[in-house]
Amino acid sequence: MKSVENLDKGNAMERGLNNRHVQFIAIGGTIGTGLFLGSGKSIALTGPSIIFVYIGVGIVMFLLMRAIGELMYRDPSQHTFINFITRYLGRGWGTFAGWSYWIVLVLIGMSEITAVSTYFITFFDTFGIDLSRSKWLIELCFLAALVAINLIAVKAFGEAEFWFSMIKITLICAMIATAVVMVVIGYHYDAVQITGHDGISPAGHAGLDNLLAGGGFQIAPNGWLSFLMSFQMVFFAYEMIEFVGVTVSETQNPRKVLPKAVNEIIVRVLIFYVGALVAIMCIVPWTTFTPNKDGSFASPFIMVFQYAGLNWAAALVFFVVITAASSALNSLLYSAGRHLYQLAAESDSPTFRRVGQVSNRKVPARAILLSAALILLSPVINAIPGVSGAFVLFASASSAVIIFIYILTMIAHRRYRCSADFIAEGFVMPAWRITNTIAIAFFAFVYCTLFLADDTRWPAVAGLVWLAVFGGYCLLHDRAHSRQSGRAGDSAAGDSAGDR
Repeated sequence: MKSVENLDKGNAMERGLNNRHVQFIAIGGTIGTGLFLGSGKSIALTGPSIIFVYIGVGIVMFLLMRAIGELMYRDPSQHTFINFITRYLGRGWGTFAGWSYWIVLVLIGMSEITAVSTYFITFFDTFGIDLSRSKWLIELCFLAALVAINLIAVKAFGEAEFWFSMIKITLICAMIATAVVMVVIGYHYDAVQITGHDGISPAGHAGLDNLLAGGGFQIAPNGWLSFLMSFQMVFFAYEMIEFVGVTVSETQNPRKVLPKAVNEIIVRVLIFYVGALVAIMCIVPWTTFTPNKDGSFASPFIMVFQYAGLNWAAALVFFVVITAASSALNSLLYSAGRHLYQLAAESDSPTFRRVGQVSNRKVPARAILLSAALILLSPVINAIPGVSGAFVLFASASSAVIIFIYILTMIAHRRYRCSADFIAEGFVMPAWRITNTIAIAFFAFVYCTLFLADDTRWPAVAGLVWLAVFGGYCLLHDRAHSRQSGRAGDSAAGDSAGDR
């Protein structure tokens, strides 16, 4: 097995991330705004059995991370796990995965910058301050600040993610602790007006018996269709969990830090997702979660704190949600920059290869700035009615496309295990033939569930179209390139024979 130093000869990045940074980056990649705001909808879909869905999906995502971890352990000089798709499945699939993943990151970044400004306005609205007219300025300032963090040095990015994660963890732990105290003392609460919820929420009490209310732990209390639809919601809550695999080429002692970060993901899932959901449903019976007229749901975190008598909870939760969205955008900028840098470095175009250069601070500054410039188009797109509708479709389709990339990653891992590159003393995925197959089958199952709901059916179709059109183009282009290279090689060999 080659040493990291030998593999790093072509690595222009600085290994500025230490163990503390990577551990909290891994946590940040696990916890998104979906837990704070979207978990109410998933609870309403299938009740307490949503806990088992979170555990099941979390285990499969852990298997994905074990596969990525094994590949990155083998060669920690790679800037992204996408490179292994190129190595083991060919340049055609690698090009498809690389460009698709970068586009997904940019589209999600556009959604996140919109979310940041929306949450920021909501936060100040709780104090009676209206900032709705400054939405575009808020987006510009947030993006500029995060771009600056990414351009300074990779260590600055790591520090920012450390503190973002600390804020998210603190809120989750505070909510769980509040719920435990309420359950222990048998707390009773009156009917209250919950911020973000239409109408008055009913009175009740805190207790473990709330988990059994309205059908309890029936697998599908609202029917099997709702239960199956919950898998896609939970899956998208875990989306971007693979982000820690993009930091390996800039991590100190990667072969020591990476296994620890990956192995602790499942523990974080149990504590932060499952622990939070159990705490929420012990305070708020799952039947209480009902949609507003616009289809939105109140934040379960706000509900718990307001039932506990903390009326300022809405402002606190939205402050943390701003942090979570900022963390997501910060990570997206980092990841998009590295992926575009890699694409540019491997490009045949001399002009595009200029994007694949690092700055004096050893960060891919040009790739980061270009990615940020595209993300900044979000407020412009949202202002054009005809274009915004198409953008929503493409943004939704991006979540479908990422499933293809996960499947390609698992297939690349299978090829690696059967190749001469495999090292038995590495960070080996256990029972890989079984666990790898389970992960691929599960991702295919999640994609099938996208066709069950009206709001995900067309994005699923758009994802298949993207796979057929762009994937087909990449494969055909690679085949043509290989033929051209072969002919050039044969011609050169003929010329050499003629000279002799």
